[in-house]
Amino acid sequence: MVLVTLVLSLFHASLVGSQSTQSPGQACNPPHPTEQSPLGADSLSFPWSRLRLPRYIVPLHYHLLLHPNLTTLSFTGSLRIQIHVQNDTNWVVLHSKDLEISKATILDQNLTHLSDKVIPVLHNAAHEQAAIFSPRVLNAGQTYFLYIEFRAELTEGFYGFYRSNYRTSAGKIRTLASTHFEPTSARMAFPCFDEPSFKANYSIMIRRSPEHIALSNMPVEKTVELNDGLLEDHFAVSVKMSTYLVAFVICDFKSVTATTSSGIQVSIYAAPEKRQQTHYALEVAVKMLDFYEKYFNILYPLPKQDLIAIPDFQSGAMENWGLTTYRETSLLYDPLTSSTADKLWVTMVIGHELAHQWFGNLVTMEWWNDIWLNEGFARYMEYISVEATYPELRVEDYLLDTCFAAVAQDSLNSSHPISSPAESPTQIKEMFDSVSYDKGACVLHMLRHFLTDDVFQSGIVRYLRKYSYSNAQNQDLWDSLANTCSEEDFTSGKHCYSSSQASKNAYLFAGEHLDLTAMMNTWTLQKGIPLITVTRNGSHLLLRQERFLRTVLPSDPLWSTLQQGYLWHIPLTYKTDISSTIHHHLMAAHTDNLHIGEEVGWVKVNTDMTGYYVVHYEGNGWDELTKLLRENHTALSYRDRTHLIHNAFQLVTAGHLSLKKALDLIGYLRLEKHTVPLLEGLGYLKAFYRIVEKRNAYDLTNNMGMYILHFFHDVIGQQTWSDTGSVSKRRLRSELLSLACHLDDPPCLQRANQSFRDWLQSNGTLNLPTDVAETVYSVGAQDDHGWASLFHTYTISFSETHKHKILSALASSRDINKLHRLLELGLEGKVIRSQDLSSLIFMVARNPQGHHLAWNFVKKNWGTLVHKFQLGSFCIRTIIIGTTGQFSSPEELTEVQLFFQSIKEQASQLRATQVALDNVQKNVLWVQRNLGPLRNWLNEQMN
Repeated sequence: MVLVTLVLSLFHASLVGSQSTQSPGQACNPPHPTEQSPLGADSLSFPWSRLRLPRYIVPLHYHLLLHPNLTTLSFTGSLRIQIHVQNDTNWVVLHSKDLEISKATILDQNLTHLSDKVIPVLHNAAHEQAAIFSPRVLNAGQTYFLYIEFRAELTEGFYGFYRSNYRTSAGKIRTLASTHFEPTSARMAFPCFDEPSFKANYSIMIRRSPEHIALSNMPVEKTVELNDGLLEDHFAVSVKMSTYLVAFVICDFKSVTATTSSGIQVSIYAAPEKRQQTHYALEVAVKMLDFYEKYFNILYPLPKQDLIAIPDFQSGAMENWGLTTYRETSLLYDPLTSSTADKLWVTMVIGHELAHQWFGNLVTMEWWNDIWLNEGFARYMEYISVEATYPELRVEDYLLDTCFAAVAQDSLNSSHPISSPAESPTQIKEMFDSVSYDKGACVLHMLRHFLTDDVFQSGIVRYLRKYSYSNAQNQDLWDSLANTCSEEDFTSGKHCYSSSQASKNAYLFAGEHLDLTAMMNTWTLQKGIPLITVTRNGSHLLLRQERFLRTVLPSDPLWSTLQQGYLWHIPLTYKTDISSTIHHHLMAAHTDNLHIGEEVGWVKVNTDMTGYYVVHYEGNGWDELTKLLRENHTALSYRDRTHLIHNAFQLVTAGHLSLKKALDLIGYLRLEKHTVPLLEGLGYLKAFYRIVEKRNAYDLTNNMGMYILHFFHDVIGQQTWSDTGSVSKRRLRSELLSLACHLDDPPCLQRANQSFRDWLQSNGTLNLPTDVAETVYSVGAQDDHGWASLFHTYTISFSETHKHKILSALASSRDINKLHRLLELGLEGKVIRSQDLSSLIFMVARNPQGHHLAWNFVKKNWGTLVHKFQLGSFCIRTIIIGTTGQFSSPEELTEVQLFFQSIKEQASQLRATQVALDNVQKNVLWVQRNLGPLRNWLNEQMN
């Protein structure tokens, strides 16, 4: 095979049309064309200097033939791309990464070669780009075909076209090949214009052996038998879509199939011996597609939707159009070993990925800076869809946790705006974080409540219809929600009303027409979350907004600098004791004043936490709310009670409220019957315990544990070791018994040990109640025989959710040698899959015996971890933030800083390293300010 490629580590940027002042989104001028260009690659310089591709060539249709070889673990391919040229040029620049291009040629509309000579292909490895030179000018306004032949290895990791395997019950290893392209890895499978705005159609053909099947975005139209015994599947032409949504899988999986009410064929694929775990997912997927077609009032545009469980998968799932791929724990449900939490997770993930078939696939963000338009919407639609289709799962109880997770990151100075610049693949990967997903969802939740359900729903339907098979930006969403559009759109009468009509029927708020764009820009274009300080002054509430920060105290000299320039347009809501009415007010200034009346006793701001902001009650405001909770806590909704608990402890960390006041606030929890506020209060006590148990403060650790067990004694005693009751009761049982056994509660340990002995005597065939299985295993894992038995069960289990529970138990061992063995097995990637290594590291770091072990493991194996997971990936973030998040001393902070300095070249590219430093700094501040008060408060309670 003759390669005509030239890898250039340095390239020249002096060609026409590559001025650095030009914005990335503009249509760029090509290098100056010439008819007499020499064909020797040595005489050519790479013609493009930017990370983003030039806009003067647009792909229309990819004809892709692939032949993956699952024996040699490599693949060959040929590709014909129909392209439209918008400016005269000699160059076609596109993406290619780790592909060996053996042949490239350009043909005209009649498929005639433009040259009879070998065409040079140049590479810029740093930018993952290839440039193909045409000896004849490609003329503006004309269509051409780019033909490329290439080969590559099936990669070892989780991106591009990669290999995976699974073990049969007979012990045989089966190999498969699968894809994961989002955000920038389609270029690892075939040369392409790998940016979301380059949408095109795809005609895909895949060669395979008869014992395998091939799946892609579209159904197979025909299968051709080749001379060498291979089969070639020809898939139907796809709809117009972005490269990152292309997918193909070659495997020997089995499926179950059903049909939606509109005739869409839905199939769930899994390894043959896991087929019995696919039935619940099939039921969910059919229900979800039916729901979304009604909610969006747009039919799903493909004839089929496949969902497939891939044994090796880094993220939770991926929304490839018509072929969504999943980690096994995100798709498979085993009634014998999966808990109610596992069931909810599968339901929500399917809801998320199928929402993407509209938000993300049908309408795609213009560029990765607005990935929240995909992920924020899909995260929010999880809650809307599951609440509508499976109300018994009580998914609305978890929305608060999503918003609390967003607050946790957004209250650090290292946070970023929802819409943020992202250019390199590493920067783009880092955009897939809690801000894009969780904050995006919570801002949409706030907007939905502000605009009303009907207005919100009709606005997003308008948005989806207007930008179908196209790309959109923030402004396009605000225009659709505000019912405004251009005169051209208005006269077509399809999507919206005129601006004048919008003024008449848009949202009148506080007597004025709302500027939705101005309001929403304050939530998407600036980072952070507002803090509303409420002061009662007779019949008035005085309001003040500022940026809420947990890493810098108000007394710090940096405080005022970090506050400058921040202002939000906040849709406030509040309730009082004299009425059930929810009052609304739009706060668009730093200070404001509300008249509530002299007769009002208490005020609760941010009703049900529909707004994305933290509230602090100055003066005796917190005392009044504490008194209310103790005397009549049901006067507030369970969401309001949960919100008060969350805000109080966040304000403690930020230095606005004393720890004593927050702890006094949750004193009412003995009376609490609802799971959500109970778990919120318990969560903070558990977090404090986990901090002190890692600091060798034995007296404080002991007192803290005794207090938690004493305080929650009655509710712990009410728990049964079973799987009975509502989803909420089962969630509470799982959390309470896990903590009680961790705190060495004698009745809990006695019952768990007995259950574990029963399990051992059955040789692992006894199915423990799924809600308490992990707790039982964790207790049993503390001795050598129990640990070894669990490890053996881990190696032979066919349920990934079961294996996850066992792995968590194994990682709870107090034996350092066992923890070290687990980490080494995770790094090796055979017994413990590489996909589970990041969560394993976090599990070990959470263990008081393992937090320094995990950190030292990360430092020692940093290069290997980056090679496995790629810089900027979710796994690398989990590893960095999960290990360092356990630290709370100045010495540990210094150690983390020194390590990040030692990997400066990589650390400087990562936002996660700054998030990690902020987290440790926050912990250090918390300990310095609150360890003494916590000790004193506990002493008072114990006496």
